[in-house]
Amino acid sequence: MLTAASLPETGPMPQPKPDGEQTQSPNELPIPAQKPEKTETAPLPQPKPDSGQTEEPSGTPIPAQKPETSETEPTEGEMQGPPKPPPTVAAESDDEHQACLKELSAMGAVFKDIPRIDDGNGCGIDKPIALTEPLPDIKMKPEGTMRCEAALALAHWMKESVIPAAATALKGKGRITAINQASTYVCRLRNNATTGKISEHARGNAIDIASFTFENGETVGIEPRQEDPTLTGAFQRSASASACLYFTTVLDPNSDAAHETHFHLDVLKRNGEFRYCH
Repeated sequence: MLTAASLPETGPMPQPKPDGEQTQSPNELPIPAQKPEKTETAPLPQPKPDSGQTEEPSGTPIPAQKPETSETEPTEGEMQGPPKPPPTVAAESDDEHQACLKELSAMGAVFKDIPRIDDGNGCGIDKPIALTEPLPDIKMKPEGTMRCEAALALAHWMKESVIPAAATALKGKGRITAINQASTYVCRLRNNATTGKISEHARGNAIDIASFTFENGETVGIEPRQEDPTLTGAFQRSASASACLYFTTVLDPNSDAAHETHFHLDVLKRNGEFRYCH
């Protein structure tokens, strides 16, 4: 019988092959190539040219950081630019003012020119007058400060509408001798509010009329008379309706609670000659 062949205690070691080829075990089975060991610390990302965006090491884009400009943020006023200048008193044409004064004088009004008014924030009148009588023997109580245009509208309204209506409806009281005004020029906002638009009173364009005094001494006050069936009610409604022929704004006791005791009349100019009458 043949005896088993003995194997040497050590076999030949495999020789390394050039890089890029797979190594094989002695039994010729392929084994996966080993990846090179990583260093203990990963390399830091190198800065890229500024393109508006940076990346984290993972490759995820992150928004670029804006450069610091100052230690403090700008205030709201600085962000919106310089503050707007306050409104100023509107200038009036010399020619138009003189023409108005001439017409007012021709109607028999008593008035005088007074110095320019400028109370700041748009309150004031460039060429104000102090009106004592809008028509002969009809007193303005107290004397009113306003623009000539407002005084002229008042004189025409009284002569052409109010006096004829009173002569028809209230003829027993005699002629009108006084217009009792509640307000002419005053620097304030509309309806005496704390915020909102400036009143036309603050520009000399408005007159508030509280009542009329008659020759017999009686005074007819402005009050809610929408449903008043008397001739006094008819007179007030006629005066209110006709005022819109001369003024661009007419507010009466039927308008709102703020005007329950007077007429508000003004000559505010609107686009298209629009008028607000209530």
